[in-house]
Amino acid sequence: MILQRNKSKQDIIAKDIAEKIHHRIYSPKSFLPSEHQLCDLYGTSRETIRKSLEQLTELGLIQKIKGRGSLVLDIQRFTFPISGITSFKELNTSLNMHASTKVLQLEKRTLPKSLVAGISLPTQDAFYLERLRLIENEPAVLDIDYLLSPPVAELPISAAEDSIYDYLENELGLEISYATKEITVEEVSEKISTDLMLSPNNLAVLVKSFTYLGNTHLLQVTKSYHHPKKFKFVDFARRRKIMIHDELKEHRYE
Repeated sequence: MILQRNKSKQDIIAKDIAEKIHHRIYSPKSFLPSEHQLCDLYGTSRETIRKSLEQLTELGLIQKIKGRGSLVLDIQRFTFPISGITSFKELNTSLNMHASTKVLQLEKRTLPKSLVAGISLPTQDAFYLERLRLIENEPAVLDIDYLLSPPVAELPISAAEDSIYDYLENELGLEISYATKEITVEEVSEKISTDLMLSPNNLAVLVKSFTYLGNTHLLQVTKSYHHPKKFKFVDFARRRKIMIHDELKEHRYE
């Protein structure tokens, strides 16, 4: 995502435009200033502006229309992207959610075998991290993370309260690469129900994630319990054509 410690100029510009979109300075269905105007506004080259706009396009914030410019798309506040790998802190900053994080537990544990059935692991030692996410002082998400040790040698409480991805990437130098996710609606325990202030039926949206490093080693298993009445999940997808080599096509239809 565009929020990183060592930002390039194109990242800074993309973040600034994104914040203006979220604060409705650039309102939905309006056009951004032209590339030439943005060059003058930010004092930079057209190539840098185009790279910034490409980031905003991939995030689903704008759509480039030939001959007209960059149209601001109508996005929803407080929606959580499912397919991306984004920290809660990054979402809080970009969506201006007025959110906070409360660490409920942080300790060394053994990763439950039921969570990683069928996955070969060099270790099942992990840091167990339980965090309650509050938006405008109301509980919205309960995140339960298992971070494998190694590669995570230690996990300070300060990182848990702030952003573990920032700590893992910028302090430990780990390359977070991809994740698989599963979304279900499940009945939860009394504790989780109490933490999220759920209704008596104790149903919550569960997003289970497996996050991997660039070397394909499992790094993190997350169970995120979302209050079903507070959020909806919206994903943004762009059409990608898959080019299949002629030989593979012939093989496929033999």
